[in-house]
Amino acid sequence: MKLPSRLGVIHTSLALFAIALLMQAARVQLVHGSEWRAKAEGQQYLPERTPAPRGPILDETGTVLAQDIAMVQLSVAPREVRDREGLRRALVAARVPPDTISRALDTAFKWVSIRKRIPASDAAAAVAFAGVYSVPVSEREYSMSKGAQVVVGHVDADDRALDGIELALDSILRGVAGRATLVRPPRSLPIETPVAPRVALVSGNTVVLTLNHQLQEIVESALGDAVAKMGAEGGDIVILDPRSGEIRAVASLRGDHTPVISALTEPFEPGSTMKPFIAAGLLQRGLVSDGDTVDTGDGTLVLNGRTIHDDHLVGRAPLVDVIKWSSNVGIVKFAERLSPGDEFETLRDFGFGNVSGVLFPSEAAGSLREPVRWTKQSANSMAIGYEVAVTPLQLALAYGAFANGGALVEPALVKEIRAPDGTVLYRHAARVVRQVVTPAVARRVMGMLDSVVEGGTAAKADLASYCLAGKTGTPRATVNGKYVPDRYNPNFVGLFPCDAPQYVIVVKLTSPHSSIYAASTAAPVTKTIIQAALAARDAALDRAELAASRQSAPAQSDAPDHPAASVSLAQGESAAGDWARLAPSAPFVVTLPARRDSSVDGPPRPVPDVRRLTLRAAVRALQTAGFRVQLLRAAVTATLPASGVIAPAGAVVKLEFDYE
Repeated sequence: MKLPSRLGVIHTSLALFAIALLMQAARVQLVHGSEWRAKAEGQQYLPERTPAPRGPILDETGTVLAQDIAMVQLSVAPREVRDREGLRRALVAARVPPDTISRALDTAFKWVSIRKRIPASDAAAAVAFAGVYSVPVSEREYSMSKGAQVVVGHVDADDRALDGIELALDSILRGVAGRATLVRPPRSLPIETPVAPRVALVSGNTVVLTLNHQLQEIVESALGDAVAKMGAEGGDIVILDPRSGEIRAVASLRGDHTPVISALTEPFEPGSTMKPFIAAGLLQRGLVSDGDTVDTGDGTLVLNGRTIHDDHLVGRAPLVDVIKWSSNVGIVKFAERLSPGDEFETLRDFGFGNVSGVLFPSEAAGSLREPVRWTKQSANSMAIGYEVAVTPLQLALAYGAFANGGALVEPALVKEIRAPDGTVLYRHAARVVRQVVTPAVARRVMGMLDSVVEGGTAAKADLASYCLAGKTGTPRATVNGKYVPDRYNPNFVGLFPCDAPQYVIVVKLTSPHSSIYAASTAAPVTKTIIQAALAARDAALDRAELAASRQSAPAQSDAPDHPAASVSLAQGESAAGDWARLAPSAPFVVTLPARRDSSVDGPPRPVPDVRRLTLRAAVRALQTAGFRVQLLRAAVTATLPASGVIAPAGAVVKLEFDYE
């Protein structure tokens, strides 16, 4: 066999090598081409990402609650720095820690990253030096109370939303980052490539909340003081506008004063604040009339093996007095006229047992069992606010139906959403979930709630200048599903002012030690909040409406502090001849106008008998009859002219009353 020549072997080897090269080139270009191209681009091109600022969050007055601040992160290449002393001064001015400055100027290091984020304006001088590199970043800044912070939420260091509105509206608040591609020349700084155009950043949208920061601070202060002074384990307050469903303030505290949001997330058994809904169900179905009464006896009722007690003895009482004095026996007897299905539907229609739909993560639905799951005691228990659990927000919305004419409205935490250019993308409008009761029924229940404050269980919440309606509740508290002795959750729902409510206020305290009764705990807190809101410059109150409301309600607080101070008498005072009976030194207090809806131009009419009425009721009766009222301090209640005397419409009737 002839062996191949050396030249043949060389030629064959070269041919095989050439084939191998071609195969490798084909593999690199055809099989792994995209991978190698990506590596080449990574060496030649530098992607640049400019973070977009997150949209600001404002309160309903436009006050900034959260916003992004433009910041930078600096890095220094010490060996590229030419003016070390100048850079040192610039870094000191930017409040960079001294040890970091020393490292940034030490040529033993090739690269030093300054971890601290620096405001762009403070870092501008340092960025101008050779060897200093900057990366734009943003930092979320919050300027609000701790309670509002729980509602607004937080973002982490990487601008990721963690909770609250920040999380619920993350896609709306989060902007679109800007992008660009830079080329790395061999001996110069990177420059932008024209091949890949820059994509401009888009800032996040602005979110305007329904919260009012002044009212929020008032609520948080009042709740903190109440929890501390009453030794409570916590508490919740919600204030909303019953016409729009907009939440004006919400605050919750643990006993250690840790802010939480339990007003939306933790249901409780409300107790007697549930009774007006039973009354509304009866009225709506025509099952009770003004003349109907029930006999509450000695305030004790044994029913289905359970004893029900009253704290106030009312004897035989109509529905209005049952609500006024919060009679458990009375409301249970009236509720027997409702079938289980009717009682369940009444409570369900007011929104209990379902989430309200507020835009907030983890809202609780509460509990309301269907009649098929009731025991023999359930109907009675629910009538007095047990075996049903509600959140303070749900309770506020349900009472809002009495305030706005019978409509259950959807709650709102977001008032507006605006694009970066100011275009309004969304604006809240009141949305009615359902018409729960007729306006007439709502007015009748409001009258009952007015009587609770005027002379009933919530008298300590009474306001002198304005009319407040409301209802107290003092339910037993549970721990792990079991009632615990001497633990109660007193709560009060106030509607202010009662003739045209702008606020529905729910105050709930958890196991206060000072008193178990809502009349002595939650109700006075409501009064404190309203007084502070009236004194505030802007606490989401319509002052024009309040002025009208003030005129139609007794104005005891308008009385001068000095007992002998006088107020000029209104026109028409001399119309009645009995004024001469007054001693010249009589201490005039204040003259009140007739009600706007009464007739002051008609014929003369008798002065009504107000001797057995409370001061507020007496003033209202005289105003409604078309008389102006002048209050006078006296030992007994009387009017001048006396009751039954015919006096001209619009005349001043002097009301003598021991109001101390």
